[in-house]
Amino acid sequence: CFCLFLGVCCDEFSVLRSPQSVVFRDGSWPIPGERIPDVAALSMGFSVEDDLSWPGLAVGDLFHRPRATVLVTVKGVDKLALPVKGISYPIENAVPFSLDSVANAIHTLFSEETPVVLQLAPSEERVYMVGKANSVFEDLSVTLRQLRNRLFQDNSILSSLPLNSLSRNNEVDLLFLSELQVLHDIASLLSRHKHLAKDHSPDLYSLELAGLEEVGKRYGEDSQQFKDASQILVDSLQKFADEMFNLYSGNAVVEVVAVKTFNSPLTRKTRSILQSSQSETENPYNLAYPYNYNYSVIFNIILWMMIGLALAVIVISYNLWNMDPGYDSIIYRMTNQKIRMD
Repeated sequence: CFCLFLGVCCDEFSVLRSPQSVVFRDGSWPIPGERIPDVAALSMGFSVEDDLSWPGLAVGDLFHRPRATVLVTVKGVDKLALPVKGISYPIENAVPFSLDSVANAIHTLFSEETPVVLQLAPSEERVYMVGKANSVFEDLSVTLRQLRNRLFQDNSILSSLPLNSLSRNNEVDLLFLSELQVLHDIASLLSRHKHLAKDHSPDLYSLELAGLEEVGKRYGEDSQQFKDASQILVDSLQKFADEMFNLYSGNAVVEVVAVKTFNSPLTRKTRSILQSSQSETENPYNLAYPYNYNYSVIFNIILWMMIGLALAVIVISYNLWNMDPGYDSIIYRMTNQKIRMD
């Protein structure tokens, strides 16, 4: 049954580099696909709404959190031949996810320091840059036309990358190579602004690569082109992870998610406008609504505050009732006769 379960959970979540303050345990514990953003948030020291009962992430140093999290999502392959020194976990129920919650937490806690937040999907021409990323990565190629022109410049990766069976004249191959060019340009642009990697605000990088998936659709997964592209991607990811890890002085988490295809939700709640309101009762069993996770905290604050105020009123009232006016009160002691004698 365990082997069958691992066969279903074929997608993979890998940690290429991580600092000593973030502890990932070595094991084959499957991680739910929808909880990957929570893993990124907890590794950065942020809280999540629902507790994560996943043994792969241990409690690290709470006073030294990583200054950056880099998450690369690779579509079209369920597993990459990553180096042995990394840690990998199977993914259960790979559904589409985003790191918007982590980005919002960074903006809320470090709004004055304008941290670097970069979310990019080159194949879809989708980019989201906030904070200092607008000035650092303003020259970054994001559209397909810009990426194509960037590849044929003198300092592109085409001059140093072994293409093997890949071709410069094929649009699918150029899309794959352009995504590798984006990885190279991000590390290159950040190396020119090393001071951003030394500030106190955490940075977030979320990249989605779909070029390998297009290569598999074009040539087939058993083709030599797909094998060469997979090996080139692994080498580029490892180089990118090492560069980002070194730029942040060893205080960054670099993760890779390899997903064959994202699973669509099995069920979806629908509502018909022709259905009567009496037949669509959301709570037919009259169950209590679920409390918010802050309920216990607010309840204890109010409870002990009321108890403290009640005790304070009792003590003050008791002391006022048993007070000796001639001895305890300065109003009765400082009479006109006493003042004249002094």
